[in-house]
Amino acid sequence: MKRFARGALTLAFWLAVWAALALLVHRELLLPAPWTVVRRLCELAATGAFWRITAVSIGRVLLGVAGAVVLGVALAAACMISKTADALLRPLMTVVKSTPVASFVVLALIWIARDWLPVFIALLMVLPVVWSNVCTGIRSAALLELARVYGWPRGRVLRRIYVPSVRPHFLAALRSGLGFGWKAGIAAEVLTVPHSAIGRMIYESKLYLQTTDLFAWTLAVILLSVGLERLVLRALTPRGKGGGSA
Repeated sequence: MKRFARGALTLAFWLAVWAALALLVHRELLLPAPWTVVRRLCELAATGAFWRITAVSIGRVLLGVAGAVVLGVALAAACMISKTADALLRPLMTVVKSTPVASFVVLALIWIARDWLPVFIALLMVLPVVWSNVCTGIRSAALLELARVYGWPRGRVLRRIYVPSVRPHFLAALRSGLGFGWKAGIAAEVLTVPHSAIGRMIYESKLYLQTTDLFAWTLAVILLSVGLERLVLRALTPRGKGGGSA
């Protein structure tokens, strides 16, 4: 209850700041009031087009994140097996983490269709996070010598030692990766303006100076990001265990 009350008070404080600034500016074109934005978001949410657009954007991001998870786990396992693979992949992951999203979008537009580019960008941004966390989890595995002494088969070592060691690091990567992937995917949509995309709506709202719509779609992005993270992590966390271990 204390945590909930603290969160509610923090939210109320920043909403009050936003409302005060909106009243001070007193120009909806520059800064709409929070109640105006919420009302507009409710109006948008009452239309079928809103849910079709959000479903397409969510699908793109989740597809990219899923691809990053599969590829990241596979590459991390390869790096633990082969020092050569680790030496080759480590600088590549550093470059991917350090390069701005906009640079990748401009480069990838040469080869990838704009409707698929947000998927690729989400995958690219999440991949280093998954890879590094899974590598850390594998390295932290304990009791390997004991397993060798007792002659455990590889399947049992994987199930009893590696999976429990990697799991908290994997969940932490997923929590961070979902946020990175969502922001990167929406940013890619804003830059490439694909069909049926939240990023396209944000771009068009800015282009036509529809500031209230711009804030409403941005609020939708924030709410969807929080909701997606909670749903995915709850689905992957067994009952009786909280997400705090991540």
